[in-house]
Amino acid sequence: MRCARCGTENRTGRRFCTQCGSALTLACPVCGAPADEGDHFCGECGATFTTSPATTAGQGESAAARTSQRTVERRHVSVLFADLVGFTSLSASRDSEDVRDLLSRYFSGARSIIERYGGTVEKFIGDAVMAVWGVPAAQEDDAERAVRAALELVDAVRAFGDEAGAPDLQARAGVLTGEAAVNLGVVGEGMVAGDLVNTASRIQAAADPGTVYVGDATRRATEAAIEYADAGEHQLKGKPDPERLWQARRVVAGRRGSMRPTVLEPPFSGRDRELRLLKEYLHATSEERRARLLSIVGVAGVGKSRIAWEFEKYVDGLTEAVLWHRGRCLSYGEGVTYWALAEMVRMRAGIVENQRPDEARQKLRATVDEYLKEEEERRWVEPRLAQLLGLEDRSTSDPRDLFAAWRFFFERLATRNLTVLVFEDMQWADAGLFDFIEYLLEWSRTSAILVITLARPDVAERRPGWGIGKRGLTSLYLEPLSPDAMASLLTGMVPGLPAELRERILDRAAGIPLYAVETVRMLLDRGLIADQDGTFVVRGSLESLEVPESLHAMIAARLDSLPAEERRLVQDAAVLGKAFTPTALAAVSAEPQADVERLLERLVAKDLFAIESDPRSPERGQYAFVQDLVRNVAEGMLSRRERKQRHLAAAEYLTSSWSEEEEIAEVVATHLVEAFEADPGAADAAEIRTRARDALVRAGEHAAALGSGAQALRYFERAIEFGGDDESIAVLHERAGDVASTVALIDATREHFETALATHRTRGDVLAEAR
Repeated sequence: MRCARCGTENRTGRRFCTQCGSALTLACPVCGAPADEGDHFCGECGATFTTSPATTAGQGESAAARTSQRTVERRHVSVLFADLVGFTSLSASRDSEDVRDLLSRYFSGARSIIERYGGTVEKFIGDAVMAVWGVPAAQEDDAERAVRAALELVDAVRAFGDEAGAPDLQARAGVLTGEAAVNLGVVGEGMVAGDLVNTASRIQAAADPGTVYVGDATRRATEAAIEYADAGEHQLKGKPDPERLWQARRVVAGRRGSMRPTVLEPPFSGRDRELRLLKEYLHATSEERRARLLSIVGVAGVGKSRIAWEFEKYVDGLTEAVLWHRGRCLSYGEGVTYWALAEMVRMRAGIVENQRPDEARQKLRATVDEYLKEEEERRWVEPRLAQLLGLEDRSTSDPRDLFAAWRFFFERLATRNLTVLVFEDMQWADAGLFDFIEYLLEWSRTSAILVITLARPDVAERRPGWGIGKRGLTSLYLEPLSPDAMASLLTGMVPGLPAELRERILDRAAGIPLYAVETVRMLLDRGLIADQDGTFVVRGSLESLEVPESLHAMIAARLDSLPAEERRLVQDAAVLGKAFTPTALAAVSAEPQADVERLLERLVAKDLFAIESDPRSPERGQYAFVQDLVRNVAEGMLSRRERKQRHLAAAEYLTSSWSEEEEIAEVVATHLVEAFEADPGAADAAEIRTRARDALVRAGEHAAALGSGAQALRYFERAIEFGGDDESIAVLHERAGDVASTVALIDATREHFETALATHRTRGDVLAEAR
């Protein structure tokens, strides 16, 4: 490099001039501005140093010439810097080849994460990585995707360190959004320059190990989806004034703030490994084009729905398009045949509740046309999907034919994009749905379909051995959270809670997150604790407050604390099921819909109900219980007479509002059965019994038409229990024998046919006897 005093050209790397002894000043090779040893970016012009200013001295003319030939634009970009903490000590204690292998794995993982969120790796510098969003093309959510990538990168390095036997290995990251000079047409090193790049590097250096810090502009652009904590003011190198930085804590919503909770939500705690497993399964399914099933099992309140919610937010933030489907199994009696699967098809087609049949058929046809390009395929698949949705009635169907058509539809979706199917509450599923999921997994092995099922442990009563020994299947059992994770959850939800109360809640919760969450919500509802400048303080006497011994008692206490009109509405809603519309609730409660909607808003604010806001869901605009256990307790608090009246009102509403009664035959039957059993000695019990029997028969015929023989048999046998004249009972035994034979239940087939035969003989009906 050239001496500024005497002009002598010195060898690269020297500190003092060989001619006059003057100190040699390190300079940017492009603009000549002074630079410090170890800098990678010029603080004046933002030019990139390949190694350090010293090793590039004397090359400024050629570098400047190359830079001037490029097309430079000013762009709004987001820059991510991340480096490893603890890597130096790790390197000193391991063989150099092992260290290089670890570093290569880290670089590969970092690149995958960054590209997964649509970013571009600018360069790797030692153990640091720089990435940029907004070039070559800008997106509205560039800043958000950069922060999402930073959070996942930090989490991935923590897991990587554990796997590599280096638990102290961590990453720290910094993200900054703003204007920078962009060299268009350049990929990789030297693509982005300017003060923004240097400042982002300084922010990363200020971050604590295992954290992500961002600048104020990044926080403002992303706070709809990311939760932040104030990290204070920091004096960054080269900056005259302190800069306020923010620590990115976690993702709390979908892309650009969609699906964000409007009420108090506990932090996601203690399930990081399980969530990583879901992410790994998702990307393995996409890369290998192989179907997978992940069965998540755990007791009520342990966090199954929460991990699925966190996973959905993660999927929503990816740049890869993912076709997301979700459906729940209903808890009515023995279940409703394929209801969850039908929900998924409605979601994909955009068919909402009470859609006119002609409009629903039109939407279904448009969806089939979009994903199935062959006319012969469309002619085969569409009527079978219509039958699943109750839009087409067929007296008999081979379940293998229906399964094949439904499977083919999802396979065609998977040829377009990675497809995810989430089945909730599988402990209430009937045998037919289990059969279909196993069939899908077996016959669609080479399709990018990820199936996730959520269930309580009693799913084993419905399907012995579920989640064991199937190809492509992994079973994940969620254990109660550790004491540390529970403490973190409670502290994050209500910081500053008195130590004694905090310990009582944690002791009674016993590792079940819902127990702690519901206790806190009950205290908030009663006004016994309140938020005061970000810290929760006690506002009333807690000496007489007893944390309930069980979740049932805890939820009942919370419901009792509600005003009378709100509590009645919760009980009315409980009769309708986990999800419902304001119109249906108004019909059951016999209250004006405007009053119902007003109360619903208050109950949403208290986090008893949630409103479905997912634009992809046909249930958008519906309300649902945040926890199904709350619904169970609320319904159990009704007297028998009140429960009967509400079930009758629900049956009347469904019958009058749905244009295709066959689709909801099972649900109507359940409500009528519940109404009869609530008060079997009432004056109108005989009439309700008859209606319930007829509805059960319709439900059985609908299940049989869908090829679910075992489910149909249960409905017919239930109808027989409700009695009738000899002829109608004999006909029901005959019908039960028919459907039992379709699923090879030989003993049941013989028993029903012999009973029918004996009744026909007694009545002297020779034709029926011969049949």
